[in-house]
Amino acid sequence: MSTSPNIAELASLIGEPSRVMMLVSLLGGKALPASELAQSAKVTPQTASTHLGKLVEGGLLTSESHGRHRYYRLASPEVAHALEALLTISAPQPVRSLRESDQMRAIRYARTCYDHLAGEVGVALTQKLITLGMIEASGQDFVLNEAGKSKLRSLGVEVESSPKSRRRFARQCLDWSERRHHLAGSLGASLTNRLFELGWIERIPGGRAVRVTPKGTSGFIAEFGLDVTGEKERV
Repeated sequence: MSTSPNIAELASLIGEPSRVMMLVSLLGGKALPASELAQSAKVTPQTASTHLGKLVEGGLLTSESHGRHRYYRLASPEVAHALEALLTISAPQPVRSLRESDQMRAIRYARTCYDHLAGEVGVALTQKLITLGMIEASGQDFVLNEAGKSKLRSLGVEVESSPKSRRRFARQCLDWSERRHHLAGSLGASLTNRLFELGWIERIPGGRAVRVTPKGTSGFIAEFGLDVTGEKERV
């Protein structure tokens, strides 16, 4: 009897088009109601409920009830990491309208990958941290040195890994749109959360794309010497 993980069962769960759309909709890290996930997958609420039940049973999603509504989120950062890896090797879907083109531009410029910053801005910030000597690649992770700790701590970022956490501290996550690594793990999540708190980035309603605010544009230059005023979203 084989003792290897049941990849075929997992692939069958992810491989159904409606379920894929629901999973990708949850890559932003937020919990979403079943009704919104049904809309994103373009299926009826009844069909969505069936798909969501299978994803929960398969360990890809968790759910919780709030009042009359049930909300769903990805079960773990590892699920998000696996989905991002699949996006990296997937062929891009054709863009059929100006709106879709604008949405794709926004996603590629800056987005949340579960709970950390990805896209052009996320990769550029990670590369800047490397150039400034604050982090360095080590295997599949990054190592944060004392200079990096001091700098990020001065911005209010939590830079100590919890000994009780099973999550990797500073994971290298291959960005599907940039084809380079951005900073993930608990450090990437803490940094991204702080960028939201500082008002440097904000969510664009209706998806997982984020925009850099004027305050953020100035902050990235002042604190990291990073100019993020490249190709921006138009949505």
